[in-house]
Amino acid sequence: MLMAAPTELIQDGRSLYRSFALQVIACVVLGTLLPPFVYFGGRVSVFDSDVTLENSVIASIVALVAGVFFARRVNIYPGVKELGAVLPTFVASFGVVALVILALRFEYSNQVLLLNFVCSVSVYVIVMGLATKADRSLFYTVPGGRIGRLANIGLETRPLLEPMLPSHRGAIIVADLHHDHDDRWERLLAQAALEGVPVFHFKQVYEAATGKVWVEHLSENSFGSLLPNLSFMRIKRVADMLLVLALLPVLALPLLLVGLLVKLDSPGPALFRQQRVGFRGRPFMVTKFRTMRCEVLPDCEDQRRASAMTGENDPRITKLGAFLRRTRIDELPQMFNILLGHMSWIGPRPEAVELGTWYQREIPFYDYRHIVRPGITGWAQVNQGHVTELEDIDAKLQYDFYYIKNFSYWLDFLILMRTAQVVLTGHGAK
Repeated sequence: MLMAAPTELIQDGRSLYRSFALQVIACVVLGTLLPPFVYFGGRVSVFDSDVTLENSVIASIVALVAGVFFARRVNIYPGVKELGAVLPTFVASFGVVALVILALRFEYSNQVLLLNFVCSVSVYVIVMGLATKADRSLFYTVPGGRIGRLANIGLETRPLLEPMLPSHRGAIIVADLHHDHDDRWERLLAQAALEGVPVFHFKQVYEAATGKVWVEHLSENSFGSLLPNLSFMRIKRVADMLLVLALLPVLALPLLLVGLLVKLDSPGPALFRQQRVGFRGRPFMVTKFRTMRCEVLPDCEDQRRASAMTGENDPRITKLGAFLRRTRIDELPQMFNILLGHMSWIGPRPEAVELGTWYQREIPFYDYRHIVRPGITGWAQVNQGHVTELEDIDAKLQYDFYYIKNFSYWLDFLILMRTAQVVLTGHGAK
């Protein structure tokens, strides 16, 4: 049976505007070479012997190629608005190139770099708009099994009423390949493979569209494929520590000031400490700024579990605490947990021991989320926010499994961008 990885969804119906070469050529010509020529009224060109102009144009080309590459990598993940990912990736690529120029003391022009940045972003946005308009991908679903679960996930689908290949050029066939279809539909799937029409198992499409990994049985191959990239895990650990060591000297005084404000805002300690379930299921003590009024923990397990749940507009949250939670400032003391190896900057959020024990009893495979270090922010947080009820936790677990299965630099970069959006706008914060 012809199938492909979710990140390859979907190429056959994609337009020429999706070509990496075309996008780079358009941005180089219209975004870096033409703007300086027009800006200077045709008096100079990149081929002149002006070192400052040459360095600026070459730097712009390097930055825009990196920006296009990053944007294309980030856009393979579900829930990413294609145009919304352009500005953050181009800001990052041009910013890094500018820092390299400053470090190496090359001569450059601020005007040319800024002009080329604006023009490159504009050209790429236009090309992506044309690509979206020209895309022709359409999902045709084969009846039977659990195919109905693809309803209401944001895809344009059409049910196949007869076992005949669709004539649409961007046609993609989706079926529950674990279902026992009758011979006519089995022949259709085989014919589709021979004709080069993509055929996907419905779970692959569900994963690519929602950013969740759906695990129902321990024997499923998809569960075994959730093993994280161990090499990246080691590199990520080193990067986590280096970032903390770089930020601590800068944030030391602001953190002390926030701690003082917490003490003045309400009675109790500045820091909140709680035992949570961490890497490989081992409990650890998390440290945050206190955002709620102090209370005596009850003896009853059910009451302790209820106390560990923080609802939206929880009356226990202080005025300052609401601001700290919305901006995620309350999470910054967890940098010390990162140094101690308990946490990472990015990963599944660690749950209180009382909640973790409850979820473990009620939800199959819950413990598997502990195969990577928990994080200050994560894929579930930027997609779903803070939840506590079992039905929401089940969806959160699917997000965590997706993160583990797609464990990579690119997904971490996307999570950082979306976390920055939450911090700056407050949207999605709970």
